Parts: sequence; structure tokens; C-alpha cells
Amino acid sequence: MRAAVMGSPIAHSLSPYLHRAAYQAMRLDGWSYEAFECDEARLPGLLAELAPVRGQAPGGDDDRAWAGLSLTMPLKRAVLPLLDTVSEPAVEVGGANTVVFRDGLRHGYNTDVYGIEQALAEAGVPAPRSAAVLGGGATAASALAALRDLGLFSATLLVRDPSRAGETAEVAERLGMALAVETFDELEALTRVDLVVSTLPGGAADAFADRLAQAPALFDVIYSPWPTSAAAAVLAAGGTVVGGFEMLLHQAVRQVELMTGRTDVPVEAMRAAGEAEILRRSASRTG
Repeated sequence: MRAAVMGSPIAHSLSPYLHRAAYQAMRLDGWSYEAFECDEARLPGLLAELAPVRGQAPGGDDDRAWAGLSLTMPLKRAVLPLLDTVSEPAVEVGGANTVVFRDGLRHGYNTDVYGIEQALAEAGVPAPRSAAVLGGGATAASALAALRDLGLFSATLLVRDPSRAGETAEVAERLGMALAVETFDELEALTRVDLVVSTLPGGAADAFADRLAQAPALFDVIYSPWPTSAAAAVLAAGGTVVGGFEMLLHQAVRQVELMTGRTDVPVEAMRAAGEAEILRRSASRTG
């Protein structure tokens, strides 16, 4: 069986290391996991090429068949019209990061929400009474869903341009959440919430490190280089920090479950493989 991660850019992805470690520990000798550079324009054609034979299910012996795909940006929203079924969490957040080929159909799932929830739980972060989310993309939408699942029905969204937060505001409405949208010029929200979730790209949240340091907890989706300046500021102030690797790990665990149909997924083997690759990359940059 074959699986892959697709997106653009994709060379940096840790997903191959996580999934391959799982296959090895689970003794899935016939399984492989690749990485494909793919943008929104190429997605329909590539999905058509990978479409499985009707009746072929994950776990079969045909190593030419495709079990599923992991999707990263910019494909999570673009894939929705190309799917036969979409799970409720993926519908709510307006994005699927996982496609499972089963019975000749394309089934879409969102495991990012699960990854965020598990990462927060693993770090011992209590259910917040208030939260702010930095950024307005697909990961921000998943963060809102995770906050809703933790019992929070209002949040503040901080974005550079409020006019580009429309899709995320629609997600909040579907989730039944009250959402206050503010700009990066209005950072007071960062000083009065229990949890800040930064979904900004690498280095983008560093400019707000002084304000972020006042938050009791920060979840930063960046995993390399780590810690970010923002994370270091929160740690120095005695706060709790959750890194993006934990989210990536747990969303991948759920993907392996969905693609293989098994629940005995080796979390620690996947964790070790991902951490080893992060260390290797860090050494390569500094060596």
C-alpha cells in the first residue's frame, strides 16, 4: 500500500519520517510513504491519477494501491470539492488534511483538530476560559474547533488584514463561537487571555514576544527552529509552552489510524523519528 503527503512547498515536511516509523513498528512491510510537490492547480489531476480501484480497501496486499494522503497548505480547503465524503470536523473547519481511499471513494478528514487537542492535553494545559488566535488560515480554523471542543465558545482572532479573515469567521459561526476580529495593531487581547495560539509562519510572532510573555500559556505551531523567540519569552516568564511538533505528531497518529484501519499506532516510535530528524536538520544548519 502507498501513501503520501502533498502540498507546496513540501520538502520540509516531517510527515514521511513519522509515517514510515509507524509502518516499520507496525510491521507493515508493504507500505510506503512519499512526498509530492503539489499546488491547487495540480491537485485535481493528481487525485485522479491516484484514485483507487473500487473495492480496494486500506490494508490490502496490493502494494500499487493507494491508502491515503496527508495534505498541507495550500490544499486543505481546495480538496473539499474533490471528495466523495467529508467528516463533520472537516466540514466545520472548512478544510481536510487527510484523504482516505476506500471502496473506490475519496473520504476527507481533519486530524489537525485532534492533534491540537492532544498536544494541549499532553502538556497539561487546562481548558482555557479565554483564548486568542494569531493568524486566520486553515490552522487557525482548526484551533478554533479545538477550543470549542474544550468548552470555549468565544475567542479573539488577531490578523494583519481583517478583510482576509472572512473564511475563518464563517468557521466560527459554524462552530457556534463568538469571534472578535482584531488587527496586529491591537494586541491587548494577548495580555488578558489564558491561552494564545499562534498559527503564524516561522518568526512572524517574534515581534509580539513581549506581549506574549504575559500569557499563561502559548501554543506555537512552529516546530523548527525551536524554541521560537515568542516561546522562549513565555518560558522565561514562567508560562507553559506547547510546540508545533506535538500537534504534528498527534495528527499523524490519527492519520495512520485512518489509513491503516488499526489502533495500535506506535506514538513513541513516531515521536522519536520526528525528533531525530529535527535534530539532524538543526545540526545541518549549524554545522
